[in-house]
Amino acid sequence: MRKSEVIEATVRVLREAETSLPPWVQTLIEQAFELETNQVARSQLQLILQNIHIAQSESLPMCQDTGLLIFNLQKGRDLDIDFDLRDAIAEGVRRATLEVPLRPNVVDPLSRKNSGDNTGVMLPDLIVDEVYGDGLRITAFPKGAGSENMSLVGMLNPADDPFDFILQKIAERAANACPPLFLGIGIGGTFDLAARLAKRALFNMPGSSEQELDLLRKINSLGIGPMGLGGDITALGVRIKKASCHTASLPVAINFQCWAHRCASKVVR
Repeated sequence: MRKSEVIEATVRVLREAETSLPPWVQTLIEQAFELETNQVARSQLQLILQNIHIAQSESLPMCQDTGLLIFNLQKGRDLDIDFDLRDAIAEGVRRATLEVPLRPNVVDPLSRKNSGDNTGVMLPDLIVDEVYGDGLRITAFPKGAGSENMSLVGMLNPADDPFDFILQKIAERAANACPPLFLGIGIGGTFDLAARLAKRALFNMPGSSEQELDLLRKINSLGIGPMGLGGDITALGVRIKKASCHTASLPVAINFQCWAHRCASKVVR
């Protein structure tokens, strides 16, 4: 595997992720439009669908916030790499920033100085999984600030009901996260593990367990609706990931994702 191949693949997955949605995401939005009974909400969903069509047909980013760039890398155990993988991904991000183009979103957390190329300290964020095989699957997940800013971790008492907490926080925050939403939920682990579980839950949408579908129904019964203007459809998908935790703690994380659940993958061998 050559470094240039990883760089090129990174540019390609970012272009695809920023300018088109996975078919299953678009299908869920189309289904929401058919199911929605509130006319204002239907008009918002129609505008979203028009926006998706324009972005795809003209190869333009579908949102002005092209996000913070997160990658899930599935790295084959038999893969032989003689270069720094992070450097290669970062170079791909720099190229994509110019070529797609992407808005430069990355700043120093204290000085607020913009890097100008969407890379920085510890960025891009690489979540690496080791798998069988000799390939590298690169999946890009651009994450906008509007939904990310609504995300949170709560350290609950073990006797608390985590689903009461989840529903309460979604009711408080959903309208500001560009609904209809996808919601990744992390329950258990530690403070930081719960947050990572919630992020990983977004990678594997939508959930289909009875618990996940019940939570989705309760969220949609809130009546927040598309763009927070009221309606039947507040969320399009919920996924829950759990980890064992200390007997004295109950961490719960909610990672909000707007309707533009952007992701794309490419395998390099």
